[in-house]
Amino acid sequence: MSTPSLAAGRRRFPLVPTAVLLCGALYCLLPVAWVLVASTKSGGELFSTFTFLPGSGFADNVADLSAYRDGVYWRWMANSAFYAGVGALLSTAVSALSGYALAVYRFRGKETVFNILLAGVLMPPVILAVPQYLLLAKADLTDSYLSVLLPAILSPYGVYLARIYASAAVPADVIEAGRMDGGGEWRIFRTLALPMMLPGLVTVFLFQFVAVWNNFLLPYIMLGDDEKFPVTLGLYTLLQQGATTPALYTLVITGALLAIIPLIALFLVIQRFWSLDLLSGAVKS
Repeated sequence: MSTPSLAAGRRRFPLVPTAVLLCGALYCLLPVAWVLVASTKSGGELFSTFTFLPGSGFADNVADLSAYRDGVYWRWMANSAFYAGVGALLSTAVSALSGYALAVYRFRGKETVFNILLAGVLMPPVILAVPQYLLLAKADLTDSYLSVLLPAILSPYGVYLARIYASAAVPADVIEAGRMDGGGEWRIFRTLALPMMLPGLVTVFLFQFVAVWNNFLLPYIMLGDDEKFPVTLGLYTLLQQGATTPALYTLVITGALLAIIPLIALFLVIQRFWSLDLLSGAVKS
């Protein structure tokens, strides 16, 4: 008699984690939904209508945002694309080389280097911002594009991910076969190891791109010229001005919505790489 009830209990049990996941998804998506709805409202509708009632001013908000200070918002977006795109590419290249070396080669102090790397992963970026500013100030690089780009190149977390992925995705037999065929270390890395590591490096690139795109503290410390601001810092300055000019609140909300779109587009474009087989690159080579 108890067997049916046990079977029913097993069928109902997955409802608990599913409900928890749905609550988590709702918690994460609710602010995005609010930004989406609020960006459609005019300044008057923003403070006078129901929170999730759409408005009729989205086109006007985009036009006003584009016209603000001769389109400085799009300059901020271009700066963010430059910082995040170039920084993520360089960081992924450094992570690939470093992670591959830590995974494949044996050398004295290897574990020490890896432990220091783990310590860097656990270090909050806030702690490093001021020392980075002091170092770049000594080199007279503050208030420049390089002051935001250079700290983004080395990512301890990216190196850590690349090392773990290279250990799992690049068989030692493949490397030895490449050496027996007369291939140099750089050629083996470029033609054999790199295609195998591609899905993991795509993940590193995405994480670093999002981290640089959303970075606020480092540009806030490094930059003084608002023509070099990324979109996060630019929207912050607009928000500060909104305390005295409430009409700017609609521009901030609309700008925040538009700043999300490149991240969504990037995810949709590169997610297909995650489904690649780990050895497909080596087989094609």
